[in-house]
Amino acid sequence: MQKFLLASIFYVAAILCSSNVAQAQDFFKDANSFFGKYVKNGKVNYASIKSNPEGLDALVEMVANQSLAGKSADFKKAFYLNAYNISTIKGIVDKYPVVGPMKIEGFFKTKTHKIAGKSTTLNDLENKTIRPTYKDARVHFALVCAAKGCPSIANFAFMPSKVNVQLESQTKRAANSSYFTRVSAEKKEVKHSQLFDWYKADFLAEASSIVDYLNKYRTTKIPANYTTSTYNYDWNLNK
Repeated sequence: MQKFLLASIFYVAAILCSSNVAQAQDFFKDANSFFGKYVKNGKVNYASIKSNPEGLDALVEMVANQSLAGKSADFKKAFYLNAYNISTIKGIVDKYPVVGPMKIEGFFKTKTHKIAGKSTTLNDLENKTIRPTYKDARVHFALVCAAKGCPSIANFAFMPSKVNVQLESQTKRAANSSYFTRVSAEKKEVKHSQLFDWYKADFLAEASSIVDYLNKYRTTKIPANYTTSTYNYDWNLNK
């Protein structure tokens, strides 16, 4: 009898484990299809998502109920990056049409989302979970707050097996973008996003200056004698 009970317990555990693995695989696969369908050139087709919300709603449900127990650091990292972007899109779609996220009261600080069984705001997900856990400044080029001033949102999901390669690619993309990192050889100056001011500590933990950080990822390096300044963040919707 005891052997039968033990065998039954192991069988149920195996079934649950298999179910959790399948659920996780479905989430990343479905998220990848969703971003590929609705994101193009850093812009999100919110109107189309609003008209056909089933895919987004299914992802929101997966984000809410995903189990992270026993998952690797890269799994959790990829999950949280996708969860942030999916939750941001959900917040916009719920109020669409809207000029931008700052026109929605409490969009970042008070509106809550269920992430892996826990209720959190976008601000807390970023600043109390993602940043302190991973201490990786590259996440700032993956977390997209639905504004034109943000780094371009990826048209793919971050995957556990290649999340660090994807983060590297996203960071290089932002550092070399003439829209995001504005370098003028004529004026010998570089204008960078306010993002670098808001999260300066994260970038300076990995480089001696903002320019040094950018040069780690730029194809054409910014000369040391160039002046630096910040351009205003564009909070209009990234559509």
